[in-house]
Amino acid sequence: KALLLLKKKRYQEQLLDKTENQISNLERMVQDIEFTQIEMKVIEGLKIGNECLNKMHQVMSIEEVERIIGETQDAVEYQRQIDELLAGSLTEEDEDAILEELNAITQEQLELPEVPSEPLPEKIPEVSPIKNRPKPELVAAS
Repeated sequence: KALLLLKKKRYQEQLLDKTENQISNLERMVQDIEFTQIEMKVIEGLKIGNECLNKMHQVMSIEEVERIIGETQDAVEYQRQIDELLAGSLTEEDEDAILEELNAITQEQLELPEVPSEPLPEKIPEVSPIKNRPKPELVAAS
C-alpha cells in the first residue's frame, strides 16, 4: 500500500510540474500576443504617418519652399529699406551739414531774456468743496 501511495504522489507531482509548465507557456504566449498587438499599432501609426508625409510632399515641393523662403527674405530686405527711410537715416553729407549748423549756433552770442527780480507769489491753499458728513449708522435687522 505504501508503494502505491508513493507512485500516486510521484504521479501528482509530475502532473503539477506539467501543469505549471503549461501555465508558464500560456502566460508567455499572452505576453507575446500583447507585445505583437502593440507592434501592430506602432506599424499602423508609422504607415499613417508615412501616408500623411507623402501627401504633404505632394502639396509642397522643394522648389516651392525655396521660392517662398526667397520671397520672404526679399520682403524682409524691402521692409528694412523702408524702415531706414522712415527712420530718417542720414547720409554723410547730412551729418556734416548738421554739425556745421550746430557749431554756428553755439558760437553765436544769443540774447537771453532777463530773469525777473520780483519774488514769486506764495501759493494760496485751495478750499475743498467737499464737506465731511457723518457716516450713517448701520442697524441690524431683527
